[in-house]
Amino acid sequence: MIYFIVNNTARTGKSRAIWLEMKELLENRSIEYKAYQTKYAGHATELARKISSLPEDRIYLITVGGDGTLNEVINGISDFSRIVLGILPIGSGNDFARGMGISRDTLCNLEQILDLIESDSEGTAIDLGEVSCEALDTPKYFAISSGAGLDAIVCKKALHSRLKKFLNHLHLGKLTYLLLTVESLFSMTTCDADIVFDHGETMHVSHMIFAAGMNLRAEGGGVPMAPDAVPDDGMLCLGMAHDVPKWLTFFLLPFLVAGKQKYIKAFECIPFKECTLHLSGSMTIHADGEYCGENTTITYKCLPGKLHFLKVS
Repeated sequence: MIYFIVNNTARTGKSRAIWLEMKELLENRSIEYKAYQTKYAGHATELARKISSLPEDRIYLITVGGDGTLNEVINGISDFSRIVLGILPIGSGNDFARGMGISRDTLCNLEQILDLIESDSEGTAIDLGEVSCEALDTPKYFAISSGAGLDAIVCKKALHSRLKKFLNHLHLGKLTYLLLTVESLFSMTTCDADIVFDHGETMHVSHMIFAAGMNLRAEGGGVPMAPDAVPDDGMLCLGMAHDVPKWLTFFLLPFLVAGKQKYIKAFECIPFKECTLHLSGSMTIHADGEYCGENTTITYKCLPGKLHFLKVS
């Protein structure tokens, strides 16, 4: 039995037609499966919790949606040792799929996933990140990134952005994050931060614009916040911008988008296993683009090999 969690509202509703094509392929291959449709925010978490509690030695769970659906699912899994997860990316951003080298050919991806399942694959072990902060009752997992400051503000605005919906219709969804970044940069409030790393180092930064714990190299529609980050090395990477005027940051953004920030003093990219940020003021936090409230203390932690993943290309 293969279990699917399907977000029919992904890609501005076009996922419904894509799912119908998937169903035809599954039926043509006589695959035994059960599909659950998400009906509201947080529903994928509830469904994943229900599926991962089933009394099976190995559970193949496939998400059909975008990065938000994936984040809800991993935060619903109660027993990672028995879950082998696959993803069919049909969202507007698809940063996780991009970071894992997964193509946008959904039916081809499904064929590869089915082949792996038929071979009884255990999947590939990859890291997850975990973020803890005062606005969250319990720590939250992330597969791509969790950020404080500018990137989180942009993610929060994008969740309810009419501009995003409009640009998605034009297949220009990536522009949403760029335009919202420029607007938010000049309106946001920066803060100072004391950062304590697990290896004992303490770092003070002033006028922090963003600090993102990265499991993959890019977020926000493909912006490489940590060009050297990989999801299977037991480490996260802290991508930061600080000690620079916001007006100057505007002119440095092209270096960030091009993944050349290591040549700019204002940017940092620091590998770590765990770190805690103590902020002088409250900042917006996100996990895989999902809003995590306003916080002054944030802890990022790497969970090595936490997720068993069906890797396709």
